[in-house]
Amino acid sequence: MKKIMTLALSAAILLTAAGCGTNEKTPAASTGATETTKASIAPSKDPVKLRIAWWGGQSRHDYTLKVIEMYKAINPNVTIEAEYAPFDDYWKKLAPQAAANSLPDIIQMDISYLTQYGGRNQLADLKPFIDSGALNTTDISPNALSGGEVGGKLVAMNLGVNALSMTTDVETIKSLGLTAPANDWTWDDYEALAAKAKEKGKQIGGFAFHHEVFFPYYLRTLDQKMFSADGSTLGYTDDKPFIDYFNRYQKWYDAGYFLSLDKESQKKGVAEEDEIILGNSLGSTGWSNQFLAVANLSKTPLELVPLPGRNGSKGLFLKPSMYFAVSESSKQKEEAAKFISFFVNDIEANKLIKGDRGVPVSSKVKEALKPILSANEVKIFDYVAWADKNSSPGDPPNPIGAVEIEKLLRDTSEKILYKKITVEEAAVKFRKEANAILEKNKK
Repeated sequence: MKKIMTLALSAAILLTAAGCGTNEKTPAASTGATETTKASIAPSKDPVKLRIAWWGGQSRHDYTLKVIEMYKAINPNVTIEAEYAPFDDYWKKLAPQAAANSLPDIIQMDISYLTQYGGRNQLADLKPFIDSGALNTTDISPNALSGGEVGGKLVAMNLGVNALSMTTDVETIKSLGLTAPANDWTWDDYEALAAKAKEKGKQIGGFAFHHEVFFPYYLRTLDQKMFSADGSTLGYTDDKPFIDYFNRYQKWYDAGYFLSLDKESQKKGVAEEDEIILGNSLGSTGWSNQFLAVANLSKTPLELVPLPGRNGSKGLFLKPSMYFAVSESSKQKEEAAKFISFFVNDIEANKLIKGDRGVPVSSKVKEALKPILSANEVKIFDYVAWADKNSSPGDPPNPIGAVEIEKLLRDTSEKILYKKITVEEAAVKFRKEANAILEKNKK
């Protein structure tokens, strides 16, 4: 699980990590190939070499490699080289590859970076491969597809949907005489639980340097947005939400409810490092798909609850958990699209994938998986189904410059927590510098 609390000098995740889906409708051409068209796509017999890159923990690496072997078994002419790393290291490696025009053929993509790579024509348009039948989207809704659109092009294939959540160790919480959070809990409830946990020698887990995820959630609960509709400025002009958010967080950090920044800086964000698994925390915040890796390692049953806060249904949204994209520089675009099609549609492959990359977008796959889900996987599917009924439409993909702003926000939050700047000063400074970044990237 990519933890929310991970200190990162590059693109952060724990959560990244990280972003929102768009509500634009996918053009009719993107709704899927016909059965006749799909049947006409015969496997190529020519030698094909593909590179594929993704981020994640060991469990994701293991099953993805197995899925690759499954694909190669029915496509013996295809050779696939795998490149994978933890989230932060992944983006550090990808950036110079993009600059050298040597990106892998298939790239796992995050919504925070979708506009940056797609808007600079580094990702191929997948619509022609849907039209040809190489990429089958017959059982995928237009709304699920539209989350991968940038500038009218489908530059990434949504692999699944998830929602912000909090993982809680309910059994340990109750054993300490505390009350487990309910779906309608507030920020005050969160603070009260954190204070009682601290008295029992436990932490509650927090947002740390993933404020780029949770500050926009907080803004949404106030009917505000992180970015304006055209992406040219921040979406808010009043600094009060920033001040209220960070004043509260600084209070919690000073009280010791969360891991210190120096300890966070040593983490890679994999599930094995989660403070719940280490026995130090009663909960952690993240995306619903990150629950599985931690829950499977836990000695006690874990549960999913929504984030706290009034108007949580306004803040909560269904997010494309991650994507597969094809690099524009790839010389094997159609073959790359065929692998992605296999990944999202093959039922046997998805018996390995299950909910790790989000609840599957294929209705046929989702239905086929129901009878074989583990108890922890059922919790993810049920939570996303609940979130679907208790959320609001997501925001468009972040504008170009958003990754730079995310780093600015992390740097700013660090200065706040280390008392190098007041929250009020930070609010003004952040807004001014963030707007300058967005203005620069619009030119």
